[in-house]
Amino acid sequence: MSLYDDLARRRRGLGFTQARLAERIGITRQQYQRLERGGNPRMDTLQLVADGLNARLVLVPLEKWYAVKALLDEEGEAGTPLDEDPWQGLLGEED
Repeated sequence: MSLYDDLARRRRGLGFTQARLAERIGITRQQYQRLERGGNPRMDTLQLVADGLNARLVLVPLEKWYAVKALLDEEGEAGTPLDEDPWQGLLGEED
């Protein structure tokens, strides 16, 4: 899966059309559509999209990737509510 696939899956999971999400974050539908098709967005645009999807952009240390992936796979199966924070403490940081 690519970042673009993840964005589209998250958008659909929240029940947004491309047009609705684009309106929500203040860009055109065409701009958002290009992004989902594999465009090369600026970081601030990715941050806008993440905020619009009630998500966060994170840099995962490679040594923690499998733990994060396992959590994501588990979350998909368990149907964790979107307002819970399953990430808390995963990377060893303090609460």
